Amino acid sequence: MNILLVYPEFPDTFWSFKHALRFIKKKVSSQPLGLLTIAALLPGEWNKRLVDINCKKLTQGDLKWADYVFISAMSIQKESANDIIRQCNESGTKIVAGGPLFTAEYGQFETVDYFVLNEAEITLKDFLKDLEYGNVKRCYTTENYADIKDTPSPLWELADFSSYASMNIQYSRGCPFNCEFCNVTTLFGHKPRTKSAIQIVNELDSLYNAGWRKNVFFVDDNFIGNKHILKNELLPALIDWRKGKKGISFNTEVSINLADDQELMKLMVDAGFDMVFIGIETPDELSLAECNKKQNMNRDLIACVKLIQRSGLQVQAGFILGFDNDTQSTFQHLIDFVQKSGIVTAMVGLLQAPTNTVLYKRLMKEGRIIENMTGDNVDGTTNIIPLMNIETLISGYKYVINQLYSPIFFNKRVKTFFKEYKAPKGKVKPGFINYYKNILAFLRSIYILGILDCERNQYWKLFLWTLIRKPGMLLLTRSLWE
Repeated sequence: MNILLVYPEFPDTFWSFKHALRFIKKKVSSQPLGLLTIAALLPGEWNKRLVDINCKKLTQGDLKWADYVFISAMSIQKESANDIIRQCNESGTKIVAGGPLFTAEYGQFETVDYFVLNEAEITLKDFLKDLEYGNVKRCYTTENYADIKDTPSPLWELADFSSYASMNIQYSRGCPFNCEFCNVTTLFGHKPRTKSAIQIVNELDSLYNAGWRKNVFFVDDNFIGNKHILKNELLPALIDWRKGKKGISFNTEVSINLADDQELMKLMVDAGFDMVFIGIETPDELSLAECNKKQNMNRDLIACVKLIQRSGLQVQAGFILGFDNDTQSTFQHLIDFVQKSGIVTAMVGLLQAPTNTVLYKRLMKEGRIIENMTGDNVDGTTNIIPLMNIETLISGYKYVINQLYSPIFFNKRVKTFFKEYKAPKGKVKPGFINYYKNILAFLRSIYILGILDCERNQYWKLFLWTLIRKPGMLLLTRSLWE
């Protein structure tokens, strides 16, 4: 059996990092972890190939080779997914589809042959069994959650490492919180399920032995969902694993209550983490209460961010505009918050209502859902009818983006971050090859931003300030361009 695993293209949006990747000469930020895991769940004797459309084109030769095309996608990849489905239909190649996009919207894809939805550790087994006996149903779904301690290591060998800036691994699924707009718990539940420390070490060993020496992103939607297991099992194992190794650093997604646990922050830094993404959403208490973001309420969010920065972790963050409690003053309030916090990479998007979330169901009852969301929360569109005038909301959103990512505002918060950040002692050395690549990326930034760019004077002001005031930061914070 020949299986072609196809990953659709990401449009040019925040998470594609298309423009940043040119500094480090990479095609895409990270590999399709889900499909590589699916590959490991398929029979070992089957032939498997991966085509990541973000790196290479899908050819007729690929489709002629394949007995089945397995496709997985998120909502933001819908346009590319439809194009892949069309190509498969024209060539007569059968399609097996799964992942978040198809789990939420499978009724919209009439020409897909088979759907393997929800968690593949459960549903793929039934599909493969029925396929063997020639009695395949069109749709396989489940309301149960998999024990991911049984999940195999991804088939890394299918991926072309040279195309990626980072590699993904997964430690846990599920989140203990219940944010109204979030579909993570809709897909994975509220109880965090974790892999064993041995599983993660084995996955890292296979990456390291294959020659990977750069960043590894833990794709968990809330890495600290189960603090007890994290502090007593995984982080000590990662600290031990890193001994004598060069080049690999970690980053992940966490909730703001990380700031409440000094021991946990230290363990994460000791284990090699240097950056975390946090869903702050809004500094407005009323809007936080509205979306049930209880973990962010009744706290000084800026102080929390600075505490995490001083522990040795850079903070990236997500923000949302369009809550029912937002007013015209919200836009400037958000800008001031981001600038004062020193959050260099701030993802600001309009409120969206993913299918089957608590928010979606509430707004559907109120007659305020207008269409399925694009999956791109930074494209200036929304699938809800906001209480604020839509023109006012979009105009305010554009104002926030233009302010935050103007060179003057961006450079100011880089300086704010540099003043707060405390580089951890004993930071993993990048190794000669990565150090050389970082130098090349820095030189490209000089040419592109310091010579060609019309705002080059701002680049040189920041460069000279850093050289004089914080020289150690020039190559330390890789994530500012990587």
